Amino acid sequence: MVGPPKNEIRTGKKNGTSKKVEFQNTLTDCVTATDQWKLKDLKEESEELNEIQDKDQFKKHDFVTGQKSYSRSQIDTTQNLTQKRPKNTGTRCHFTCQQCGKSFDQQGKLQVHMSIHTGEKPYSCQQCGKSFNDHGNLKVHIRIHTGEKSYLCHQCGKSFNDHGNLKVHLRIHTGERLFTCQQCGKSFNEKGILQRHMRIHTGEKPYKCPQCGKGFAQQGSFNRHIRIHTGEKPFSCPKCGKSFTLKNTLKDHIRIHTGEKPFNCQQCGKRFIQKRYLNVHMKIHTG
Repeated sequence: MVGPPKNEIRTGKKNGTSKKVEFQNTLTDCVTATDQWKLKDLKEESEELNEIQDKDQFKKHDFVTGQKSYSRSQIDTTQNLTQKRPKNTGTRCHFTCQQCGKSFDQQGKLQVHMSIHTGEKPYSCQQCGKSFNDHGNLKVHIRIHTGEKSYLCHQCGKSFNDHGNLKVHLRIHTGERLFTCQQCGKSFNEKGILQRHMRIHTGEKPYKCPQCGKGFAQQGSFNRHIRIHTGEKPFSCPKCGKSFTLKNTLKDHIRIHTGEKPFNCQQCGKRFIQKRYLNVHMKIHTG
């Protein structure tokens, strides 16, 4: 572009001032147009980078079905490419197990979950050889060997090796029962106890004795039954050395040595070591 003569800019000759203003306006228009072209080029480059980033993200679909999923690091990287892209305000991404349909908000959690289906347990205890599918579970297990109990109940002083166990324990003090049976309305402070309770209604007996075929709803009942076949008596009296199959039988036996009689007849006041003795005694009063 050819500008006005230099002498018209430098001097105040006739019509020089108006020509100077006209020149400056023309120069400003040129600069503005140039900046707009530069901004347009930058915007196009930014959009190309975003398209490349999106293509890379679409490749990462391990364990995910039916939807495009992004990790937090991927979203952050995409947003850093341009400040003009809107923030992600949609629903949280989910990583879904193809085998059972369960969803997770983090891919790492899905990978841990997948070991349930594969049976993989890559984390082994160096002391006893027991294996786990999650490193966190191994860390909790290690505390059995070390005796570490870092989680203390401030109400009764009891200690626990896992924060989850402390949370469940605290419900004893608060009386909180979060898990309710939909069939009978009975409430429990642990989800696992509710699940075991539900077998009363469903009749499910998943524990089968391999020797006689008898079925049990609870693993504890199954373990006690097995001792009938094996003859195992793991509970021994510290006073006389007598052994018993059941822990409760040992507790009843201990009262012989201590003289404790916790079962009291409400009609005559007579006391008994075991409840079954009280039940037999009550027939005297009831006929």
